Amino acid sequence: MSSQYNLASSEFQSLKTASQRLFNIISEHLNVNTAYVTKRGEHEMTVLSSYNEHEEIIPEGYSVEYGGTYCRLIISDDNNAMTTENLMKDEVTQQLEVTSQLDVKGFLGVTLTDSEGNVFGTLCVMDKEEKQFSDEDIHYLKSMAEILSHLIELDQTKYNMDYLTVPIIPITQGISILTIQGIIDEQRSAKIINNVLQYGSSQQIEYFIIDLSGLVILDGNFPQVIIQLVQSLQLMGIETIITGISPEIAKHEVNNIQLLQLKTKTVQNLEAALDYIGFYLAEKD
Repeated sequence: MSSQYNLASSEFQSLKTASQRLFNIISEHLNVNTAYVTKRGEHEMTVLSSYNEHEEIIPEGYSVEYGGTYCRLIISDDNNAMTTENLMKDEVTQQLEVTSQLDVKGFLGVTLTDSEGNVFGTLCVMDKEEKQFSDEDIHYLKSMAEILSHLIELDQTKYNMDYLTVPIIPITQGISILTIQGIIDEQRSAKIINNVLQYGSSQQIEYFIIDLSGLVILDGNFPQVIIQLVQSLQLMGIETIITGISPEIAKHEVNNIQLLQLKTKTVQNLEAALDYIGFYLAEKD
């Protein structure tokens, strides 16, 4: 099973930082203007990080439909590499729309994988001039890709750890549950806001059920991030339902009416929240 990767601006920072440092070395060693890393999406290839020594050929964020990319040729190749002296004269690449758009000639690319061998994207170099890349050049670029593959794992591990502190459980399309457990400190508050809002937008969430049954109130202070989160989700057009309000929270909120003033539905438990939405599980005969 292949891994699924997201492309939020905060992700793959280790990969981006290291690739920028490596690009200059790669450019000098292979005598090319441009080096870049792409990430494979569901239907497209997107440039995650790029380096252009003299002339900008490939900007970061550049995206092309997968079927029309050099990356497809690289990933599908038995050797996980593709090179050509002149993209505009090569029988295969000259037919791709991206070739006329970029107006480049020399090209070399290798597959970029994570530590488990799942395809992440590609590591490529290109130049306006014709270039003949040797087997040694291909081996060199693959070695650089192996270094970057370790950083993919590092970034993906950190990404997963962040979500452990903000556990989001998808129920069905448009409905997810956010379970708040333990103490919420300042650092965790920022993660909750950023992760939940990005998730809500990217997954087109209509209802967020916020379960507070595991929330720990520290020093009698109700976490303001909950108030901010509900208000932000409402501004995005996402309806919130709060469940699991404990006696401790309810007693505290007598003196703090912010939660009471929120235009959000509160129910006793998850079953009631799903019933309010109109969602139910049907038993099979």
